[in-house]
Amino acid sequence: MRAGAAPSDDPFRARCYPPAVPPSTAVDAPARPPSTALRAVRRPFEQLDPAAWDALAAASPWATPFSSWAFHRAWWDGYGANAHEETLVLVPADGPDDADPVAIIPLMHRHEVEPRDLELHTAIRHGEGLELTPVPADAKALFFGASYHADYATILGAPERMAAAAEAFAEYCAAGGDPEHPQPWDAVDLRRLRTGDPALAALSEAFGRREMEQGWTLNVEPEEVCPVAALPEGASMDEFLGTLGKKERHEIRRKVRRAEAAGEVRLEPSADLLADLPEFIDLHQRRWGDDGLFPDTEGGAQSRRFFERLFELAGGDGPLRLAFLTVGGRRVAACVSFDTGDACLYYNAGVDPDARELSPGVVMVERLVERAVERGARRIDFLRGNEPYKYEWGAADSPIWRLLVRRTVPR
Repeated sequence: MRAGAAPSDDPFRARCYPPAVPPSTAVDAPARPPSTALRAVRRPFEQLDPAAWDALAAASPWATPFSSWAFHRAWWDGYGANAHEETLVLVPADGPDDADPVAIIPLMHRHEVEPRDLELHTAIRHGEGLELTPVPADAKALFFGASYHADYATILGAPERMAAAAEAFAEYCAAGGDPEHPQPWDAVDLRRLRTGDPALAALSEAFGRREMEQGWTLNVEPEEVCPVAALPEGASMDEFLGTLGKKERHEIRRKVRRAEAAGEVRLEPSADLLADLPEFIDLHQRRWGDDGLFPDTEGGAQSRRFFERLFELAGGDGPLRLAFLTVGGRRVAACVSFDTGDACLYYNAGVDPDARELSPGVVMVERLVERAVERGARRIDFLRGNEPYKYEWGAADSPIWRLLVRRTVPR
């Protein structure tokens, strides 16, 4: 195995993550921290063992491939110039700083808005139509690591550690945060927390308990929605389509038949992700143009580096999949997804605009859903964004949350 590569027995290859639960449970206060208190210690990402990182991620039912070491390694390799790492490990309070971590909080700090965010595709985006609590653009903010491109985030560790980990994190922030940085934090701006994740409840409790004493203001608010389509257990593709509205079912079948009339339709998995990356990039850019991830700019080069490392580290035995939709042997669309065993996370895509008469986007999702149904998956997670096409597949909104802590007294 190449030095620094992700372990071949990646725990995200075939593991489940639980479905969302109603938002009313999102900020329920957890039990008080366990008697075994923890302490937050800064430890460089480079010094963390990939296997230990992934073992802690696998211990949480709320972790997803976005929590994996491979995703964060790829992200720092691609976008590390745009943020400062501030990874925290949680160790026993009465133990040494170099003790084995019992939990990890992947963090970075940067200004809330950087001058080149739009140019480099590094803006911390949220859902359209949602008014989030404003933070000054020049505020120094703590974010979860990889927040630009990770659709979900959480604390890595077993659920029973969440309360103690959150307490230690809040104490770290109360002490000022990074002791080597000349400027204390202005905001703790944690995004991508899933509905029902006990980490959200634990963080709300830990920071909320210190609001008055520290002069903080805590807000917990919906940041975005992730539409998720449920796949009935044991159902065939036709039976799944039968759960959709009559209009949607008719349109999907009509477009698939039209593509099949033009030639054999197949969703072909890539046998060599790195070799096929340039074609995926080409299809992505042909679809999105200047709004795509890979323009001929510095930001585009960062995105290409991120995807190269992601394909290298999370493909193969890992959870990442690249597939091409072919019609009559011609590649007309491509998609990047994550396979977690019981769910398919639809991450990114590109289509050939010259094949629009074949409805390649619709047909590709139809084949992706068919593949998921055949292997017994229970969900298609369309991830962040409320684009209309997602609801044509019967998806229902699953909110993700923002936990924001602001200083309300002078630093």
